[in-house]
Amino acid sequence: MTEAVRVRDLRKSYHGSPAVDGVDLDIAEGEIFALLGPNGAGKTTTVEILEGFRKRDSGEVRVLGEDPQRASRRWRYGIGLVLQNASDMADMTVAETVRHFARYYPGPRPVDEVIELVGLTAKAGAKVRTLSGGQRRRVDVAIGVIGRPRLLFLDEPTTGFDPEARRQFWALIRLLSEQDGTTILLTTHYLDEAETLADRVGVINAGRVLAVDTPAELGGRSTAEAEVTWLENGATQSLHTKEPTAAVRDIAARFGDSAEIPHLAVHRPTLEDVYLDLIGSPR
Repeated sequence: MTEAVRVRDLRKSYHGSPAVDGVDLDIAEGEIFALLGPNGAGKTTTVEILEGFRKRDSGEVRVLGEDPQRASRRWRYGIGLVLQNASDMADMTVAETVRHFARYYPGPRPVDEVIELVGLTAKAGAKVRTLSGGQRRRVDVAIGVIGRPRLLFLDEPTTGFDPEARRQFWALIRLLSEQDGTTILLTTHYLDEAETLADRVGVINAGRVLAVDTPAELGGRSTAEAEVTWLENGATQSLHTKEPTAAVRDIAARFGDSAEIPHLAVHRPTLEDVYLDLIGSPR
């Protein structure tokens, strides 16, 4: 695995209180990695250190092969940012805005190509202030990728989106990953977003990484007990088992193979269930 990000024993405190308390983290090149955690968990501080915007107290950090704290301007050209509260140039058109930011890079993508990539060709001549929230977010992404970044940071990218806009945005992020092999570090509070987009997820709380795995395997999710529920003798029955298929067969045999089992349901742990267990939050 070629690493885009390597972190060992990262520590950062504010006024004597640890915000990041010994974080270890590896993110592979070309991977979409989601960093999950409640407010105050240490996500923002960790990401700002990786971006080179905040100094660490101690630990080893390598991002695209360099220490962000001492990295060159050339290193900065390889980083793309889509911040949660991005400011925009409301009275400029989409094309003017993207063209403005393209001038900061030595080898930017063609402006028209980027606008097409983010699905805003029809809005290229429209002023940014006239766009919907989802369209403005696409402008943010256009700005983030105009410099051909090797690593793209996405901070809560779909906050406030309606379901359709969120799914359109997810399709865009997958396209960026597949088309260019861009490494993407995503922070989000939406567990379905992490499950849909991420190759792997990491859960951080109280400044420590609690678990890192694929969404399907996180916290032993794939082997955790399932709950089988059904209606029998006028009452809801339930059974917790690691072999729900066998359990359903046994229940079906009691009802007769040709009979429907009333209100039969198999509930497997969701990513949200596992996440809440990891951070110690009641469901």
